[in-house]
Amino acid sequence: MIAIALLSGALTINSQNMNTNTNVSLAPVEELALAHEWDKVFPESDKVNHRKVTFVNRYGVTLAADMYIPKHVDGKLQAIAVSGPFGAVKEQSSGLYAQQLAERGFLTIAFDPSFTGESGGMPRRVASPDINTEDFSAAVDFLSVQPDVDADRIGILGICGWGGIALQAAVNDPRIKATVASTMYDMTRVTANGYFDSENNAAQRNAKRAAMSAQRTLDYKNGTYKRAGGVVDPLPADAPQFVKDYHAYYKTPRGFHPRSGNSTDGWNATSSLPFMNFKFFEYAEELESAVLIVHGDKAHSYYFGKDTFALLKGDNKQMLTVNDATHCDLYDNLDKIPFDEIAAFYNKYL
Repeated sequence: MIAIALLSGALTINSQNMNTNTNVSLAPVEELALAHEWDKVFPESDKVNHRKVTFVNRYGVTLAADMYIPKHVDGKLQAIAVSGPFGAVKEQSSGLYAQQLAERGFLTIAFDPSFTGESGGMPRRVASPDINTEDFSAAVDFLSVQPDVDADRIGILGICGWGGIALQAAVNDPRIKATVASTMYDMTRVTANGYFDSENNAAQRNAKRAAMSAQRTLDYKNGTYKRAGGVVDPLPADAPQFVKDYHAYYKTPRGFHPRSGNSTDGWNATSSLPFMNFKFFEYAEELESAVLIVHGDKAHSYYFGKDTFALLKGDNKQMLTVNDATHCDLYDNLDKIPFDEIAAFYNKYL
């Protein structure tokens, strides 16, 4: 007979057949193989200090991050956790954002999501609307206990698909005082409905579900997970402009990184399954903390930002449209990304 009791936040299992207590309230941090040389796709700044850090999420996955700390700044700092784009790694766009914001006085981390990059978790290259939302809250857990961070002034920033995930995390986690979503996707909407909602019907959704479910059977039989493929390469002659833009970032020296799924062989083919049955922003109007949505007016994804902004309530919600900017311009174009305006937003609301 086993009796289970919750004591002071720890799960203690008592049994007539067991003489030991097992505390399983927090998973151990896994020792990860981390690259400590500078292997980013952007140059290292001489205005900040940089180091690798790790932390564990609520599902027991150890996450790897780059921490950027501004030089010559004392006291407890405002902190920002950054991730994205969807299928990228911290050595790409998120690291650039984190370093730029650290130059403006914030302590920042850019992290690899669960199952990707240098972060832990098996199998590799799996996406989850729940676990990936949790990844942001785990970053807040970590930042809140750092001695040089003011735990009451923590924000997050998500790029591309991680913009929508960041907003979903903010709805769920009131410790997040300010959120920026840059060139955002709603991954649940685009997965279930297709681009521009062109597949928003039961027949097409059921066809996708059937194909991915059949792939599950094959994967289990084969003992391996089929990858969906990263950004298409070589480009077909009739590729849409936004696909050409993705190729110009992920498949060229501008943004290629060997740990990036978008640069290589992509997500597991069945990763889209949970996004088919999960809808972000059901409670978006209840989000009380500050939000800034940044989007280019030439971005194919602009409708995600506009439609999501329309769901938000309160005078602390802002939409910043960047003129003549495409989706991928806001990955790394320093002439287009409004870092000063983003920093001013955080300074106001953190």
